[in-house]
Amino acid sequence: MSKQYVMGIDIGTSGCKTLIVDNDGQVAARATAEYPLSTPHPGWSEQDPEHWYAATLSTVRKALDDCGPGIEIKAIGLSGQMHGLVALDKGGRVLRPAILWNDQRTEKQCREIHDLAGGIHGLLEATNNRMLPGYTGGKILWLRENEPWLYERLRIILNPKDYIRFRITGEYATEVSDASGTGLFNVRERRWAYPLLDRLSIPGDALPACYESPEVSGSLLSGVAAELGLPAGTPVVGGGGDAVVQTTGTGLVEPGILGTTIGTAGIVAMALNQCCENPGGKLQVFCNTMPGKWHTMGVTLAAGGSLRWMRDTLGASEIEVARWMGKDVYELLTDEAARTAPGSEGLLFLPYLIGERCPYPDPKARGGFIGLTLRHDRSSILRSVLEGVIFSLKDVAQLIEEMGIGITQIRTSGGGAVSPLWRQIHADVFDSEVVTVSGSAEGGAYGAALVAGAGAGVWESVEKAVEVVRTKSRTRPIKENVAIYGRIYEIYRNLYPILKNTFDEIAGIYPA
Repeated sequence: MSKQYVMGIDIGTSGCKTLIVDNDGQVAARATAEYPLSTPHPGWSEQDPEHWYAATLSTVRKALDDCGPGIEIKAIGLSGQMHGLVALDKGGRVLRPAILWNDQRTEKQCREIHDLAGGIHGLLEATNNRMLPGYTGGKILWLRENEPWLYERLRIILNPKDYIRFRITGEYATEVSDASGTGLFNVRERRWAYPLLDRLSIPGDALPACYESPEVSGSLLSGVAAELGLPAGTPVVGGGGDAVVQTTGTGLVEPGILGTTIGTAGIVAMALNQCCENPGGKLQVFCNTMPGKWHTMGVTLAAGGSLRWMRDTLGASEIEVARWMGKDVYELLTDEAARTAPGSEGLLFLPYLIGERCPYPDPKARGGFIGLTLRHDRSSILRSVLEGVIFSLKDVAQLIEEMGIGITQIRTSGGGAVSPLWRQIHADVFDSEVVTVSGSAEGGAYGAALVAGAGAGVWESVEKAVEVVRTKSRTRPIKENVAIYGRIYEIYRNLYPILKNTFDEIAGIYPA
């Protein structure tokens, strides 16, 4: 069979990644571009959508240049950070900077939505999810209450990747996985939750048309196509929200395989063949990228973000050494962490640096080091951060296990999955083999490319597309480490309940 190529574009929090993938699942080219994040007030997180678009153009051109002339892109799939609010006027112009998934300003509006919906029972009946501060729904109410002069001009609401879809196709559209993360979507019936929208006085026509992930949602505009060097009319499929579609890229298509992602956020997820109940809204139950399937997950807000904070706070020397040696600074940081034994000599880290979502939906939660003594050094502090992130993922995994679904394998992905030390800690804490696969380090762009291929007929379905995913590494737990982490995790899991009131008091003095 001759080579066929598809493209995946991921609009991440820190940057854009574009991949070109062939029909054997091999990455033919990749390109990345970073863009800034703004925090104009404590707890706020915003970006300029124009930066996303500029990064999309530059990475697509770079990936195509690296592939050389003569390749045909069968379809484009989009992935992106979920829950963000991109507000457009009637001319498709951006009204204000996008409010992102990790923005914590909407606690008040989420309480209002909770009450207007009829409490948690009403929300679960309407959407099968609680309304979390990061979700799009609360941001819409915040805009209406705090910037009414802009809300009056609002005509369409998009998530980040769907803004890129609009810019390259002219279509206002989303797909079921990203729509699920707005908190305004009936995931059981895979459509907008119009009764809830009515209760919230949000006009239904402000929300875009919604497709299944592999469906073609539009095609490249001629002007954009010429700028990119692609044929006009190239199909653009629905794609997926990053937290969902990146698990597609690691082959999570059947119940039993637990997927973990150590990106900026941490994700623990599993595919479902039917929409499950969500008691208390502890987890997130979304539509999957596979039509007729669902996806349950829990998200922790500062996984890789915790190590990035350590890099920026205590890693100045490593940054300089890495630049001089031409190495990845995170490799140097994890090398230093490896000099401390498992358990970090009793030092525990709580990774609640921007509040938390799961298992504690608490924007007032705070990070912290517990057990610090004079004998602890940079190495033990770094290792405790790696361990604390994995402990937080285990918290979420236990909620999924409580659904009665046995875990047959753990597949990990994201930037953190590149680190052998972090993978070993993962295996030891979970007392399970941890596997990486061919798409593990590529994030949502790889899954989006596979979904695009399913939509373009390169593969018969998303389920068939993921058959190209191959095992890259296996990390088995070390018995002695499992015993140590088992004892420490029991201490860790009791810390949040003990400290919750303290977090509330701190937030009353110093808001996030």
